[in-house]
Amino acid sequence: MSRIIITRRGLLVAGAASIGSTLLTGCDPLFGESSMRPLLDFGQWMSLHAHRVLLTAQPLVREYTLADISPAFPPNGTEMPDGDDYFDLVSSQFAKWRLKIDGLVLREISLSLDEIKKLPARTQVTQHSCDEGWSAIGQWTGVPLAYLLKMAGLASGARYIVFHCLDELEQGSFYYESIDLFDAFHPQTILAYGMNGEALPVQHGAPLRLRVERQIGYKNAKYVTRIEAVDALDHLGGGKGGFWEDRGYQWYAGL
Repeated sequence: MSRIIITRRGLLVAGAASIGSTLLTGCDPLFGESSMRPLLDFGQWMSLHAHRVLLTAQPLVREYTLADISPAFPPNGTEMPDGDDYFDLVSSQFAKWRLKIDGLVLREISLSLDEIKKLPARTQVTQHSCDEGWSAIGQWTGVPLAYLLKMAGLASGARYIVFHCLDELEQGSFYYESIDLFDAFHPQTILAYGMNGEALPVQHGAPLRLRVERQIGYKNAKYVTRIEAVDALDHLGGGKGGFWEDRGYQWYAGL
């Protein structure tokens, strides 16, 4: 008889326990097509809607002091995208890199890293909770996502924000993630270009990474190069809203 070992990496118990058990998968294909799928999907629905009710006022997550910053912050996932294109970007200190904002927007935008750094910025010291079971505290500096979305102007049909990335985890499959507008406009949701007072390191997603502080680690996409506003997620990748979600993990990974 096969046996499933449930750990935080494979199964996360989320915060709506008083209403019902909420289950989230981590970054390994633990369940696949097992009979656990409907329960996981129901758990995600319960967690999402419970959090939307509890967090209506958009409270901030806890912010720490500089003295709390972890001496070691593991670089989870890709540590440097493969290929000459990214190597050339690093070699030029991202001089030729640009962030594109398109999709269901009123004005398509293309910004260089220097232009992004001139926009209003937010610095926050927060805890990153990884689905593998570890946590670390780091300082992040970047432009609020809400500011960028207001620059572009969202069309009336926009419901989700998709982050397209430079790391190709499988041949032909680049990392991508998505969040809804509720999380996109949270004050602590930023596109970070700085970490711990320095430029964002390559292993942590340079030149730009998402920090969506109310969700588990895999939602915090690294190496972001394009932001797309969409009305639905089913036409992207495998139709589930993210690289890992297409491989069986839950789309909503709220803390």
